[in-house]
Amino acid sequence: MANNILAIDQGTTSSRAIVFGADQSISGVGQQEFAQIYPHSGWVEHDPEEIWNTVEWSIEHALNNAQCSAGDIAAIGITNQRETVVVWDRMSGKAIFNAIVWQDRRTAAMCAKMKDEGLEPLFNQKTGLLLDPYFSGTKLGWILDNVDGARDKAMRGELCFGTIDTFLIWRLTGGAQHVTDATNASRTLMYNIVENKWDEELLELLGIPVSLLPRVCDSADDFGIVAEGHALAGTPILGVAGDQQAATIGNACFNSGMMKATYGTGCFTLLNTGPDLVRSNNRLLTTIAYRLDGKTTYALEGSIFVAGAGVQWLRDSLQMIETAAQSGALAEKSDPEQAVYLVPAFVGLGAPYWDAEARGAMFGLTRNTGPAEFAKAALDAVCYQTHDLLVAKRKDWQGSAADTVLRVDGGMVASDWTMQRLADILDAPVDRPQILETTALGAAWLAGNRAGVWPDQQEFAQNWARNRRFEPQIEAGARATALAGWKDAVARTLSRTG
Repeated sequence: MANNILAIDQGTTSSRAIVFGADQSISGVGQQEFAQIYPHSGWVEHDPEEIWNTVEWSIEHALNNAQCSAGDIAAIGITNQRETVVVWDRMSGKAIFNAIVWQDRRTAAMCAKMKDEGLEPLFNQKTGLLLDPYFSGTKLGWILDNVDGARDKAMRGELCFGTIDTFLIWRLTGGAQHVTDATNASRTLMYNIVENKWDEELLELLGIPVSLLPRVCDSADDFGIVAEGHALAGTPILGVAGDQQAATIGNACFNSGMMKATYGTGCFTLLNTGPDLVRSNNRLLTTIAYRLDGKTTYALEGSIFVAGAGVQWLRDSLQMIETAAQSGALAEKSDPEQAVYLVPAFVGLGAPYWDAEARGAMFGLTRNTGPAEFAKAALDAVCYQTHDLLVAKRKDWQGSAADTVLRVDGGMVASDWTMQRLADILDAPVDRPQILETTALGAAWLAGNRAGVWPDQQEFAQNWARNRRFEPQIEAGARATALAGWKDAVARTLSRTG
């Protein structure tokens, strides 16, 4: 019997496909980057056709590398960049506009207007989210209002909306399935996470016809069968989760109080709060961690918009490094006497500030400041922002968050320097897993467990293995001084106060 699982990990800058064996080991990988489109300042788009092409390419290469065919794959799991939206024609399957990416800030004025109208508490109560351009709902509204004929077509039921998971499933199943899972739905500003359904009142406020929206499934569910003409024809799609929730699962954070942080383009921390929907008093998000067998597990989430993207900025824009992997070694050479701070508000600031109009800034530059100090500042910024989120979580969560060891994943965690700095700034242990592809692993577990070929939660959690634990090493005074400088830098960057 086939017991391999193929995970599609569709991210912000690349698409990947990974073949996992029955023992969760990786046997084949395919990955391809795609273009980032910046039509205006603060706008970020992707070409949906390019995303689709890179996914197909990655699947074929992963199968080839693993020396597998469709008959060797028991099921497919999908994880995706969340909040990025696509609208496509129901008949042709072609997108009517570029995908608007989660980083995009074009709807900041729309969000500010709704806040001024006093609507944020209503949205927060029902969705656990704040009124910010980050989320999908206002992006969808923008497309309907700015693409010729889009709203009329939507009212006639001729268009489909989806986050990237939904778009990929539609394509893979030949248009047979228009579905999403509860984790992705919970990021749209349109989904009531208390009642687990699309919310008619919020849809009316956003001007969204319900006919556009996909059916919402559990995270492990029957999402359809891959249609003929594809490399995985006949294979069931059995697991779907947004990337941050998938990483939570991949890190086996199944118990209340367990916490993970994923360091990719951005950084996202999730604290499992179990069946309890915990409301944040510190501008964190309440979201769905996963929904299995109709039972919802909730989480508190902190969202940092720029983490690895800051290192990419050093590489691509400033050309201070040739590869992202060089950043830690370069930071290690920095002058310890210089207190240089980067506030990477390139697309605004996320939690706990939620300032869409803030823009990036550097402080503490001297004549001796060079690439090493820039590299350290970029990596430090990730650590400081994680500290901000941890402080907020400790205030909101009455459980064991203060004592929780942070499990980390994502491309940045391969840097020992960065992980040690993170432990130092957090004053808490940081655990790096043996399998760093935890986002894809989480999607694979959802599919594999649903297919009956992978273990249950308990056994999967027991199999989770640590590569290394980083313990705090710096003195309390040095930590306090560093954090005070960060708070001052952020205060100078914010576009508003309070």
